[in-house]
Amino acid sequence: MASNFNPLTPQERYIIEFKGTERPFSGEYDDFYEEGTYLCRRCNAELYSSDDKFDAHCGWPAFDAEIPDAVRALPDPDGFRTEIECASCGGHLGHVFFGEGFTPTGARHCVNSLSMRFVPSEEGEQG
Repeated sequence: MASNFNPLTPQERYIIEFKGTERPFSGEYDDFYEEGTYLCRRCNAELYSSDDKFDAHCGWPAFDAEIPDAVRALPDPDGFRTEIECASCGGHLGHVFFGEGFTPTGARHCVNSLSMRFVPSEEGEQG
């Protein structure tokens, strides 16, 4: 099934397949607020809507909700955090934190930019 995955750069593979983390404030979507949808860079599954993105000042793109059933949360091997991955392909996205009070949902999905690809709203509305 891996043949259905998009080709990845070595840096993308490090994040998505080996659960790496990009440096804070280095990702292309950290300070990015266009309208559209964020897709899994590996399998193109829809993950997040720009409507749920907010500035958490954490150094990574932050979302307070995912597209229903798009993201799976599981205990991180460090024993403290909760990892999030694409529910479709299992690619590593980042971590989710709860109860911080940034938004009404109480959730902060802290996602590596290299785990996602952004599609502007206009692309989905043409045709």
